[in-house]
Amino acid sequence: MSRVRIKLVRSRIGQPRDQKETLTALGLRKMHSERELELNPALEGMIRKVAHLLKVEKIG
Repeated sequence: MSRVRIKLVRSRIGQPRDQKETLTALGLRKMHSERELELNPALEGMIRKVAHLLKVEKIG
C-alpha cells in the first residue's frame, strides 16, 4: 500500500456537518494540521469528499 500526506488548507467553518465529521475522522482538527496515512479505498472516498479543503501528496 502507498502512503499519502494530507493537510487541511481551507477552513471547516461554513462547511456542511458531514464534511466536518469527515475531517475529524481523518484526524484534521485545526488549520494546517497534517497526517500521513496508508491509502485504502475507504480513505480515498473520505479524501474525495473533502478534496476542496485539502492538499494531498503521495509518499511513495
